[in-house]
Amino acid sequence: MDIAALSVSMSASRLSTNMGIALLSKVLDTAEETGEILDEMMAEAVTPGLGEILDIRV
Repeated sequence: MDIAALSVSMSASRLSTNMGIALLSKVLDTAEETGEILDEMMAEAVTPGLGEILDIRV
């Protein structure tokens, strides 16, 4: 394999690696944001005292 072909191959490999890293970084950011939103939703959904008192008539 000549030097030019090797250089092109290495460059393409480096580009592919960099694109993969950028994509994984974006996925991680999205997952963290989704987790934060889910945490906020769970905190807002809690109603203190709900279900402590149950009135039943038969």
